[in-house]
Amino acid sequence: MRITVLGSGLVGGPIAIDLSNDRRFSIKAVDANNEALERLRHHNISTIQADLKDVAVLKGILKECDLVVSAVPGQMGLATLKSIIEAGKNVVDIAFFPEDPFVLDQEARQRGVTAIVDCGVAPGMSNLLTGYAASLLDETSSVLIYVGGLPQVRQWPYDYKAVFSPMDVIEEYTRPARYVENGNVVVRPALSDPEYIHFPNIGTLEAFNTDGLRTLIRTITAANMKEKTLRYPGHIEKIAILRETGFFSRDKIEFNGHMMRPIDFTAKILFPMWKMNEGDADLTVMRIEVKGTKNGQKTAHRFDLLDRYDETTKTNSMARTTGYTATAAVRLIAEGLYRTTGIVPPEILGREHTCVEFMLKRLAERNVIYTHTTPSE
Repeated sequence: MRITVLGSGLVGGPIAIDLSNDRRFSIKAVDANNEALERLRHHNISTIQADLKDVAVLKGILKECDLVVSAVPGQMGLATLKSIIEAGKNVVDIAFFPEDPFVLDQEARQRGVTAIVDCGVAPGMSNLLTGYAASLLDETSSVLIYVGGLPQVRQWPYDYKAVFSPMDVIEEYTRPARYVENGNVVVRPALSDPEYIHFPNIGTLEAFNTDGLRTLIRTITAANMKEKTLRYPGHIEKIAILRETGFFSRDKIEFNGHMMRPIDFTAKILFPMWKMNEGDADLTVMRIEVKGTKNGQKTAHRFDLLDRYDETTKTNSMARTTGYTATAAVRLIAEGLYRTTGIVPPEILGREHTCVEFMLKRLAERNVIYTHTTPSE
């Protein structure tokens, strides 16, 4: 099977490497950044330097493959997915774009395309395991997801490193958060409702609202659902000050005779400080709590993940937990275990228990371990 990976950055690169270790696959990686591609050339991966925003170039690349992994930045995600579907190629997508992926559902079905979207760690495994837990219940009452990617070593002033596209990180801090409360969709500002939570082997982290439920709002019926992002204590206040001062604004202002967007200036200053340098160790922590009833009894399912930087392969935890979820989904399609066409968010996969077992097994083989418990109410 010829597989093309679009985007070869912090996550796309490890995806290409993991797939290249499978003799059934021929892997091609595409990126505009030659430095990112250079890191892949000593693996069994062919590379193409190309601007994926150029639709004509993208369509030419898509002709030469059987399946696509889209790991492009969020702002390119929907347009890229549309081109992939128009090319009639099955796809695993981790672009995490803000638009509704279901706008492409009808076209994907008409073209016989299986498009597994939001297929990372969160969104991704958070959705899959929520869908799985809901399928184990007769009725689902609540879903609560906590997730964060953090540097193992805290460094002042932000105690943070961007373990995926930094611009997508800023999007988390600015996009209003949608959640479900008493059966109604409620919108709150990002960074709102802060709380402290203690996690074993990590310590106390702070959690805040982000727009991470995504397709779960449409696909899961529960009276209460919320996703919150985790950071080291103190991070929220610093980011909130930047946001409320206008540093994340996309509206142009005049400065020294030039028009500029404040967010572009902020990105220029922040991104070097947030950059994950070679050898920087990170961790990923996630907790998913799904509650409801089974046979008339209150029942809860909880899934916990704590993953760390892999010293042996020099792979960041966020790349492992996100990328290996995507590569497991690729293998799911390649082995013919899932053939449903259309837009497929991971929670739909979660209803298929054989798919869940397959995904968890593939992740466990790479030492990404999810612990499932059923705490008493």
